[in-house]
Amino acid sequence: MKVKIDIDCTPQEARMFLGLPDLTFIQQSLLADLEERMRHALTAMDPETVLKTWFPGGLQGWEQMQKAFWSQLAGAGGGERKGK
Repeated sequence: MKVKIDIDCTPQEARMFLGLPDLTFIQQSLLADLEERMRHALTAMDPETVLKTWFPGGLQGWEQMQKAFWSQLAGAGGGERKGK
């Protein structure tokens, strides 16, 4: 024997029926706090601040790395040309 019962109600109505506490005030408070924290974190994510954090030496570090990269490539390519 199978018994099937369909109850059509909202989550709030189900909580009230089962006697569970109403947590909407706490949820709204936590969401407001979370929204404030996210807004604060987004202000720290402006492009200039991110670049200063990731690259404290500015673009000079990138230029030095690029020069080292090109010097390594030039050195590797130069040996093959001399052999041919």
